[in-house]
Amino acid sequence: MQGIFEDPVIAAMAAGKETTWFRQSRTPTAQALSNSGLDPALIDDASDRFQRFAPWILREFPETGINHGILESPVHGLPRLQTELDTRLGRALGGKLWLKRDDLLPVAGSIKARGGIHEVLQVAERFALEAGVISPDDDYTRFADQDVQAVLGRYGIMVGSTGNLGLSIGITAARLGLRTTVHMSADARDWKKQLLRSHGVTVVEHQGDFSQAVDAGRAEAAADSTVHFVDDENSLPLFAGYAVAARRLEGQLRGLGITVDGQHPLMVYLPCGVGGSPGGVTFGLKHVFGDNVHCYFAEPANCPAVTLGVRTGLHEKISAFDLGLDGKTTADGLAVARPSELVGRALADVIDGYCTVTDEKMQALTALLDSCEGIRVEPSATAGLLLPWRVFGHPDFAEIPGLVNATHLVWCTGGSMVPEDEMARYLAQGQQELGRIGSW
Repeated sequence: MQGIFEDPVIAAMAAGKETTWFRQSRTPTAQALSNSGLDPALIDDASDRFQRFAPWILREFPETGINHGILESPVHGLPRLQTELDTRLGRALGGKLWLKRDDLLPVAGSIKARGGIHEVLQVAERFALEAGVISPDDDYTRFADQDVQAVLGRYGIMVGSTGNLGLSIGITAARLGLRTTVHMSADARDWKKQLLRSHGVTVVEHQGDFSQAVDAGRAEAAADSTVHFVDDENSLPLFAGYAVAARRLEGQLRGLGITVDGQHPLMVYLPCGVGGSPGGVTFGLKHVFGDNVHCYFAEPANCPAVTLGVRTGLHEKISAFDLGLDGKTTADGLAVARPSELVGRALADVIDGYCTVTDEKMQALTALLDSCEGIRVEPSATAGLLLPWRVFGHPDFAEIPGLVNATHLVWCTGGSMVPEDEMARYLAQGQQELGRIGSW
């Protein structure tokens, strides 16, 4: 383990510095996806399940009416922020900057929502089908009926979370009548705990980090055969739910007149905690766009779990704590010290690059995004905003055809559900950091 500190990227991470590391081997996308061992049919299965449940989602969550019960978020351009960052960074970004607004995703408002909601729906469907109260040909609004909810009430669902995954699972599972417990790490915000409790969810608070919350939930669920445990570190249903976003994005980009081909690459920058949500989205994007999409993960400098796992090849067997980092970050949704085994091992050849960002810059970007575009998000949602300039200015990527025509899409996570007083604190802190930052 001591020898890993001879690696300059790992040494920089251990010092809490920002790092940028791009995969050097250019494995063709088709081959990398085949090497992953993951079946692309899982995307079809998840997409079909969302469609079956759309009538129930529309009934229970009327805010999904614009998409007829399908969970989706818009894509917005960021022209003013792009101009501002061009100035602050001292170089112009080739192509255009866009934001995938998962902070506005209905029901739970984060990148985690698709995966969490999908696994809840899959579990509820299985319980109901096994009990014979639902058939595959039924109108799934039946899931709101008393006889179906009485059956689901016999079962429980449990998860360990830093916050956003817990919100998506807790809100949806409780609405379906499942007994729902969320084990939350010390990083989780109080307002997220209170929101869950207001939906009838049992919240168990832990003094430790994400992995401890997951371990506690896993152990409790293992002792009760009626409880399903959602394993954020190794869940294919979560992963499949995230991957569905890629197909929806294809249609959105077409509707915006955005071309993705060999001369117009799509560059996607994803916030990363344990790795499941950016991994699932990347898996989906690579299946849709092939070699024309390039995906980069953004992590807090103080919690570089996936970067560390892939860089060392140790994956889930190494933790940010092993570098001497304390894992504390303002980006609570990304406060994960140990990476997903599933994502690191299966997708190491699919992910194009890994970057870390300091808390100070994420806070400053939170204020800058608000002042330039009027978009208010939590700090974790800004993790990818500087990455387009790092990629565009890096010699490793000079060979990408059409990079000056690229679509740079930063994937957002939470923000729309943040209470006003909490958001005011984020923005005030961000303004302070804007005044302090000397170099971007």
